[in-house]
Amino acid sequence: MPQISVDRLRPGVFISLASLGWMDHPFLLSRFCLSNEKQIQALREMGITEVEWDPARSTAEPFPPRTADAQAPEPEQDFGTAALAGMQDEKRVRIERVREQREGLARRERLFEQQAIAAGDVFRSLASRPQDAQRQANALVGSLVENLLGNDSMVIHLVNQKSREGGLAFHALNVMALSLMLGKTLGLSEEEMRHLGLGALLHDIGKQEIPPRILRSTKRTGPEEDFYRAHVGYGIKAISCMRDLPVPVRNVIACHHEFFDGSGFPNRLAGEKIPRLARIAAIANRYDNLCNPFDLREAKAPAEALRQIFRTESKHYDEQLVQLFIRTLGVYPPGTFVALSNGSVGMVVETNPANLLHPLVMLHDPDIPRSEAMLVDLRDADLKVEAALSPATLPVETVEYLAPRGRLDYFVDGSKN
Repeated sequence: MPQISVDRLRPGVFISLASLGWMDHPFLLSRFCLSNEKQIQALREMGITEVEWDPARSTAEPFPPRTADAQAPEPEQDFGTAALAGMQDEKRVRIERVREQREGLARRERLFEQQAIAAGDVFRSLASRPQDAQRQANALVGSLVENLLGNDSMVIHLVNQKSREGGLAFHALNVMALSLMLGKTLGLSEEEMRHLGLGALLHDIGKQEIPPRILRSTKRTGPEEDFYRAHVGYGIKAISCMRDLPVPVRNVIACHHEFFDGSGFPNRLAGEKIPRLARIAAIANRYDNLCNPFDLREAKAPAEALRQIFRTESKHYDEQLVQLFIRTLGVYPPGTFVALSNGSVGMVVETNPANLLHPLVMLHDPDIPRSEAMLVDLRDADLKVEAALSPATLPVETVEYLAPRGRLDYFVDGSKN
């Protein structure tokens, strides 16, 4: 980018201070469009005489260069010191907010890990201690349902869990969270939400009977496919020891692979004959399987997964529920790589269904350690998402900085607005 004198700046000129480093200037971002004279005064107070200028991103032209014989303007009062001090104070407030946001993400990651441990205990103890497993499962689902129904809205968080290997517990938690998220948007009752959450948590319990080699295979033989499909029946058998398990819960486990066009399994049910809660879990299950396959090299970006379900697999699912699922996750679901209007690349780590176009984004900056990565709430910044990006088009170091585990795991909680 060309260099221009600070004396030529005016609001609307897009500048870059990337060469200074984020901590060495008072602005929230290192690349931004000037919006007021106070910012220009702050640059002068810092002793900066020239900055990089991006003509393509500017909404106004700089002032023309001053000629040698031009009459010097009358001296005016210097407000630079006050402007710089005010911006430094504002940045300190922003830094504190980022710290709080980072701590919030870390807290949710710890809660997710605790949930994963609890889910793992449910699966391990079901055969030998079924009543204990049932109590644990009900408690796990109940706490999330109460949190969601007790609040006005919900916030969807991307979780950077420590293990690259997801396993049954992580998939179960994702499907449970995504199902309940859709259930809340749909306006399900508390009882329906509890049934949906428990069924989604246990939907793949029968896979514990299937050899890992068959589960991981993408090219199964006929007999292997029959063995794989038997996990539904094994799941029903596994929960038979649970007392008074509601029929809707059993039906989520029995019907989460039924397709709306009647081509699913095990009973080839079609349309409205498939219980509604099972139709919800089926969408959540497919989305997570696309985003988190056994071979992460085959993983779809969130937008790609939604596009595949909507465009090429729509006949398999309830169309109205698919549209509602997409509307709930939003244009930029957590885990989406995005290009921002200041030229930065980031990844969405948190969305609020009440404000889908302005998510919380983690920015890629090789000069800042990943543990201290900049978080920008687009509701507060003068930024917007210009495009969703495929990770395949990005440098490897950018992808590994923003998504070091490769997996996308979700934590959903309530939020008072």
